[in-house]
Amino acid sequence: QVQFVESGGGLVQPGHSLRLSCAVSGFTLGEYNLAWFRQAPGKEREGVACISSRDGNGYYADSVKGRFALFRDNAKNTVYLEMNSLKPEDTAIYYCATDFDGPSCIFLNPSGMVHWGKGTLVAVSQ
Repeated sequence: QVQFVESGGGLVQPGHSLRLSCAVSGFTLGEYNLAWFRQAPGKEREGVACISSRDGNGYYADSVKGRFALFRDNAKNTVYLEMNSLKPEDTAIYYCATDFDGPSCIFLNPSGMVHWGKGTLVAVSQ
């Protein structure tokens, strides 16, 4: 059974950094795609970043390119989202998700995802 447990969220000031974790069970990292999405209050869920199982590359939304980075610890079967230079508009609940080996991940399309974590809240404020 696929499960994701997100952690690492919290309150942080603008310009600061935060690292989110997504602990994966039910499959081995690299076997399937894994993505981060976020949903801000009153807004639709949007894609943040994806690690593709096909090429191992990271794909990022334009809004986070150069600020956010994905990396993984295979021994812990965990993916991390390193978030730097945080802005108030990054405030949202952040979720892990997978479409297994589908086409949605690299396009950061939430409608194609089939498993979701429960999310972790990131708040960026003075």
